[in-house]
Amino acid sequence: MRISDYHLTYCTNIHPGESWDATFTNLKDYVPRIKESVSAKQPFGIGLRISDEASRELMEPGNLSELKSWLETNHCYVFTLNGFPFGGFHRQVVKDEVHHPDWTTRERVTYTLRLFDILSAIMPADMDAGISTSPLSYKHWHKSPEALEQVMTQSCDHLLEVVDRLYILKQEKGQLLHLDIEPEPDGIIENSAGLIQFFTDWLLPKGIALFVKKYGISAAAARELILDHVRVCYDVCHFAVAYEDHDAVLQRLQEEGIKIGKFQLSAALKIPIPKKIGDRKLVEKALLPFVESTYLHQVIGVEKDGTQHAYPDLPDALLKLSETEEAEWRIHFHVPVFLSGYGTLKSTQEDILTVLKLNEKGQYSAQLEVETYTWEVLPEDIHLSLGQSIIRELDWVKKQIT
Repeated sequence: MRISDYHLTYCTNIHPGESWDATFTNLKDYVPRIKESVSAKQPFGIGLRISDEASRELMEPGNLSELKSWLETNHCYVFTLNGFPFGGFHRQVVKDEVHHPDWTTRERVTYTLRLFDILSAIMPADMDAGISTSPLSYKHWHKSPEALEQVMTQSCDHLLEVVDRLYILKQEKGQLLHLDIEPEPDGIIENSAGLIQFFTDWLLPKGIALFVKKYGISAAAARELILDHVRVCYDVCHFAVAYEDHDAVLQRLQEEGIKIGKFQLSAALKIPIPKKIGDRKLVEKALLPFVESTYLHQVIGVEKDGTQHAYPDLPDALLKLSETEEAEWRIHFHVPVFLSGYGTLKSTQEDILTVLKLNEKGQYSAQLEVETYTWEVLPEDIHLSLGQSIIRELDWVKKQIT
């Protein structure tokens, strides 16, 4: 929906289901009711998650035209897709498999190109549209410097293949489509420093050389081409877990010419670590309900001198709770954005407010997507009904904007 200068939506990865039939059923069940509550008098934007399975089925005869007709009838539009999770994402163990297949594989390229074909067919004519994607791969799969270099090389080649397709689409249809890389803890690209390094040391040098030779354009034009079509999915939760200074990050990205495709408005857990062992036991008790088997919940602790220590999952961190010298933990657990705390635990809601204010000032992106996909695994005391939760989150964001 259009709020002020922004398009606000929620990501439908909140809904279980991998087939197109299940995905479409969820859209028909939830979206009209949500729209009636938050956007009754204007078109409602959808942040659509389509799995590989669903994308194949959606391209079968009649399905895409049926979706387009449904969108028109219900006064809805799609301006962003979530192309990060390839396969199963609910009611099964996901953990590090959320990165599989990664950007070293043909499967990831083929899936992403198929998503762009779908988005090109349904996107609004008067705006750009993007697809968020993984941070290349999961870093713990690639231990040696040689393995990491191979990931970078293969991922660059595959990303530039997608860029080439998007450039052709722009020439043929006048559509501006972009692939939005989403940094995440323990991804190959996990923070702003890694993101900028990937652009400056890998993607831009390789891409500029490729497109200068292929299309006979200047190096400056080739650089602009790449930066138009590869952007950043700025997940506020992920940057908060890394203790990033949002103002500094956004300014640095702007200086480098790296654009924000969309902001994913999401909150992480944070907790100060008490000095007394007895108080730490209370922290452990409060965190235990958040230990679950579906998703990775990486933890980054920080000491008083700023030294950070990363844990691959919450159970790994809890094993060190009694002895750690860290003063605070931030936990990759997408908690409801409208709550600032949960008993003794707090959230990084303030980071969302900061980013919204910075975006109002800097106009980095007009695309805002609420992404809280963990409702099914939240502790019961903050587990609301799904429709009610989505509406409450969108209403909260609307109030912050207006």
